[in-house]
Amino acid sequence: MDTSSGTYTAKLIDGPLEGRTVSTGFLDTGDPQPRISFPGDGGKHYVYSRGAGLEFESPGDDRPSAVEYRFIETVFD
Repeated sequence: MDTSSGTYTAKLIDGPLEGRTVSTGFLDTGDPQPRISFPGDGGKHYVYSRGAGLEFESPGDDRPSAVEYRFIETVFD
């Protein structure tokens, strides 16, 4: 099985982008991204880290269909 393909939903559960969802790709290992960042206004971006919440489409799935992410910091460029 090719574990490098496919996407899942990143659920942003707090911070400035709370409540938003974004489709993102798995790492080459087949794992969800440990951190993701999103551009903001005025030359900044928001950094989110993978949380504990995982959702699966059906029992027995080996990869999650959705993963919770928590806000870490705002970085100014």
